[in-house]
Amino acid sequence: MGKMTGKVALISGGAEGIGGTVAELFVAEGGSVMLGDLQLDKAKAHAAKLGPNADAVQLDVRDLAQWEAAVAATLARFGKLTTLCNIAGISEPGNTVDVDLDSWHRHIDINLTGSFYGCRAAIPALAASGENATIVNIGSMLAHRAAGNMAAYCASKAGVTHLTKTVALDCAERGLKIRANTVHPGAIRTPMYNRYLNAGGATPDEIEAVMASAHPMGRVGEPDEVARAILFLSCEDSSFTSGTDLNVDGASAIRS
Repeated sequence: MGKMTGKVALISGGAEGIGGTVAELFVAEGGSVMLGDLQLDKAKAHAAKLGPNADAVQLDVRDLAQWEAAVAATLARFGKLTTLCNIAGISEPGNTVDVDLDSWHRHIDINLTGSFYGCRAAIPALAASGENATIVNIGSMLAHRAAGNMAAYCASKAGVTHLTKTVALDCAERGLKIRANTVHPGAIRTPMYNRYLNAGGATPDEIEAVMASAHPMGRVGEPDEVARAILFLSCEDSSFTSGTDLNVDGASAIRS
């Protein structure tokens, strides 16, 4: 019996990267998954590879109506919702003075408001399942240790961190069987990371060396390392854990 047997998860950003890897792991552990993503064709292809316990739905996390439709699609396809994983996000550089204002608003709208909308749309369905339910939001090591050239990203992920804590407290205080936690990845080898490697100004190997040096363990992480942390917070192994921050960052958050 797998750790996610009987569980149904809605995963934003589920087409690839961390979200796609989480979907693979959840299905392997006996769960069912609805992959929400702007890249619907890619999400459908990934769901098809995962088999009958996976499906896909169009999801722009900036749109509350699309979140509500994604929750409804999950209920229609699998009969319930027990697990929400807010994984969709963006990361672009820019300091406070020079950051493009459109970039600032994209970060807030996708990373922070998108997570808020996900929680808002999913909590009634999670509660209605009558089961122990979970929310896992994605923060960042930069939510703990800010970087001067990542103003929008740091602000949005710090916001997600405290949003998650308020959700955890609200659900507990209302007697809902819903736990909420945040996973904080370091640099992880995903399509988003690859865009940084190929951004120019240095060779990919040189950029990777700089990225790795930000982590005391001396390397960047892999998607499955984050996915296993998300699995822990989404299953009964973490049944008394809510409102916490789980760092998957090679000790970056505590570096001297």
